[in-house]
Amino acid sequence: MATKISAIIMMIICTALTSVAQVLYKKGMSYFQFDIISIITNYHLLSGFLLYGIGAVIMIYAFKTGEVTVLYPIIALSYIWVSLLAMYFFQEMMNLYKWVGVIFICIGIIFIGFGGKKSKTLKYAGAIE
Repeated sequence: MATKISAIIMMIICTALTSVAQVLYKKGMSYFQFDIISIITNYHLLSGFLLYGIGAVIMIYAFKTGEVTVLYPIIALSYIWVSLLAMYFFQEMMNLYKWVGVIFICIGIIFIGFGGKKSKTLKYAGAIE
């Protein structure tokens, strides 16, 4: 099965939604208390749960039209989105090591994407098709 470009786009949207959800979780935890009223009125946490749920539905639908070995590694984009969002919302700093990691994640996702096309594959016995 060839992975459709729409499935890749859905996975990118999924990672963006779940990354925003994680930032909302962090923001919501600054207001968190262990009582039911505080929990149900914490719109940061509730919004995070909603976005995570929407992201899960999008991911499941993307898997319907694409290869898991191509689509699932795209989730690594979440590390990039969260790093950028943390810089903006929480004034967290990115050092050289983090930027190098971001570059490696991007390169890895690109390589995996190329591996999803009709290319020579390694069989489980190690032979090239």
